[in-house]
Amino acid sequence: MAYILYGIKACDTMKKARTWLDAQGVEFVFHDYKSAGIDRPRLEKWCAEQGWETLLNRAGTTFRKLDEAQKRDLDQDRAIDLMLAQPSMIKRPVLELGDRILVGFKPERYAEAIAHS
Repeated sequence: MAYILYGIKACDTMKKARTWLDAQGVEFVFHDYKSAGIDRPRLEKWCAEQGWETLLNRAGTTFRKLDEAQKRDLDQDRAIDLMLAQPSMIKRPVLELGDRILVGFKPERYAEAIAHS
C-alpha cells in the first residue's frame, strides 16, 4: 500500500519524514499542498479525525503574521478557511495511512503506525 505524505517540499520536518520513510523502504506519494493545493473535504475529514486544533499550525510564521481579528474566535470552519487560503498553516507532515492520519513527524510513531497498517 502506498501512503500519501502531505506537506511542503522545503520544510525541514518534511525532509526528515521523507528521509525516514525512504530509509525504511516505505512506499509513499508526496503531495505538496503549497503547490498542488488541498481541498475542503480532505481538511474536514482530517479535522473530524484529529481536531482542527491539531491541524492548524499556530506556531508558524504565516499564522503569527495574521491580524488579531483573524486569530480571534477560531472554530473549525474558520480554521479550515485559513488553511485553504494559506496551506502553510497546516501542520506538517500529514501522513495518510489509508484509514487514518498521523500529524507531525516522530520516527517512533511512524514505525508503530506503519507496523500496524
